[in-house]
Amino acid sequence: MVVPDAGAGAAGTGGASTGGRAGTDGGTGGAIGDAGATAGADGANGAGGKPGSPTCTNPSHVLPLNPSNPQDGITLSGFYVATDTWNAANYRVSQTMYVCDYNNWYVVASMDNTTGDGAVKTYPNVHKDFTGAPAISSFRTISSSFAHAGPHVGIYEFAYDIWLNGIASSGSTEVMIWTDNFNQVASGSVQETVTFDGQNYRVYRSGSYIAFVQTNNAVSGTLNLLAFFNHIITKGWIPATSTLGAIDYGVELVSTNGVDATFAVNEFSLVTN
Repeated sequence: MVVPDAGAGAAGTGGASTGGRAGTDGGTGGAIGDAGATAGADGANGAGGKPGSPTCTNPSHVLPLNPSNPQDGITLSGFYVATDTWNAANYRVSQTMYVCDYNNWYVVASMDNTTGDGAVKTYPNVHKDFTGAPAISSFRTISSSFAHAGPHVGIYEFAYDIWLNGIASSGSTEVMIWTDNFNQVASGSVQETVTFDGQNYRVYRSGSYIAFVQTNNAVSGTLNLLAFFNHIITKGWIPATSTLGAIDYGVELVSTNGVDATFAVNEFSLVTN
């Protein structure tokens, strides 16, 4: 079941993004990097309706922006919760992360897009790295549930960021699934529109970057991630022997219009077997 955002979205006006993770993941030891700049030509749907609120009311961990470690974070129950301020040093950015658990946290951030380049500055997220490069074909189930709340200001999108065939290395593929988009654009050109579990996605592709962008924003839901992977295998975009590197969920932040704004992940789960 996917719960839609509480309002109709307007056409996106955001610029290019350069999202992803960079540096070394201190939680699970995997090297994380960005696959490259992403610049979209077509505007995607923006979110609408009334913003939600964080459910994390008594955070046990507070993680301020750490200029010396953009991948600062904490390991909880086998997941790494990362501040991921990988591109903040190049812009005026403030961000503080408040963590109750790996599946219940929020950030208060401030940044703008006065340069007009539309660059992603941070990607606060929760993620799991998969050691040993397990083959996608070895899984019977890869599913994930999410719930989040955004402020409906500036430019951002909540999204899965998934790495296949390595993690931001030569030959790896970055697969993003945008669940809730506010004025952001995806990289590359539209390849098709597909449907998974009753939800429509516009599929963008640029080299080794693939983005599934929901045509109707959702603030919560459960996704059959294995179905997405098998689809791009069927399309011939990745080999049938492809492996799973990492699965992230968080929010790519471009702008809050220069004011403090709150972005919350109120639920996250990942089932693999």
